[in-house]
Amino acid sequence: MYRDIATKLVNAIQDGQFEVKLPTEAQLMAHYHASRNTIRKAIDLVYQQGLLRRVQGSGYFITTIQLQHKTVVNLSARAMPSSNLHPRELVSKILTFDTIHSDPELAKQMGIPVDQELYRVIRLRYWHNQLYCLEKAYYLRSVVPYLSTEAINQSIWDFIYEAYGIGVANSDDYLSLTNLTEEEAQLMQLGHGDTYLALDSCNYYKNNSLLDFSHTVFAYPDLALYFHTTNLSNP
Repeated sequence: MYRDIATKLVNAIQDGQFEVKLPTEAQLMAHYHASRNTIRKAIDLVYQQGLLRRVQGSGYFITTIQLQHKTVVNLSARAMPSSNLHPRELVSKILTFDTIHSDPELAKQMGIPVDQELYRVIRLRYWHNQLYCLEKAYYLRSVVPYLSTEAINQSIWDFIYEAYGIGVANSDDYLSLTNLTEEEAQLMQLGHGDTYLALDSCNYYKNNSLLDFSHTVFAYPDLALYFHTTNLSNP
């Protein structure tokens, strides 16, 4: 329940319903008909996405994430079901959707044994009629036994959450500048060797169990990727 409330809070912030700060815990408890513990867990989840800053004795204030002349995407919130902080109106062009077994190179990248059965999804994604990214993703079939064609044309994570009740608990993310391989350049219709920003992610659900590995090359103009980091040593 707290995840659903967190998503509603995120969307309310994005819609401008809360422009300066969140309502009090008591007000949120009454509005969502939830316990104080549930509301606190929901607020904490929103806080982890970098949307709130806590002021002792004054509550939670809304964080403004912006860079002039940039399109800012909050990757800290990309695993939240139905969140508007990560593009949700992406149009997908599916290039590959099949089942493979991990070879030594992929097994090393994912930290899994060789010959594990995986769903492979390779797709171009478009945002506002412009190329957003090339995404290559691999999902463990031991965790996700079934993926639908409809899901891979929309949000795979939303499908996994709705079908299996699994959400991303944490991720290992590696940002780098990459020179397009001949294959990538051909798929993206860009120049071979051109430099773009790439994100390699290993995503984990409960108990640090691996859910998927993805390699994403971003091509959207003036794109800025936002990550939120919390220093747990601070009170």
